[in-house]
Amino acid sequence: MSEFKVQKHQVAASLVLSTGAMRHGSFFVVTSLTHGGPERVGDLLNSASGFFPFQHSDGATGQYNRSHLVMVTLPAGNTEEEVDPGFAVSQRREVSMMLSTGTSIDGTVLVSGPVGQERLSDFARASKHFWYVLTSRGTVIVNSDHIVELVEKGTQ
Repeated sequence: MSEFKVQKHQVAASLVLSTGAMRHGSFFVVTSLTHGGPERVGDLLNSASGFFPFQHSDGATGQYNRSHLVMVTLPAGNTEEEVDPGFAVSQRREVSMMLSTGTSIDGTVLVSGPVGQERLSDFARASKHFWYVLTSRGTVIVNSDHIVELVEKGTQ
């Protein structure tokens, strides 16, 4: 094996594109130096702009533009958001969001920030482009550029 080869592993997911089309398949993620564990799908999506590879269920690989990716659904049991160092201490905000595709999502976002900047509005302005949203069906990753409406349902 080459010393320059990067070890990757597959993470199953489903994509929702701005056209409304869905794609089922896998991301290929690598070991990350930023948090000492495997790279997460959220890390990959937030790491750059432009295109990312995604292998379809039939084995073909497509290149997808992040700007036109609305949402990623991770399989049940994938809790990659828990690897985030602030996961245990983040405030949970119950939200309802309407996406550009007309899809409505109810779930929880994890908000962390300096004291006095833990409101949902602070998070929405300062957050990364792709947000983890914990739903009753599992974790989804939402492109914040496709959130049309964000309503906080209550505070915890």
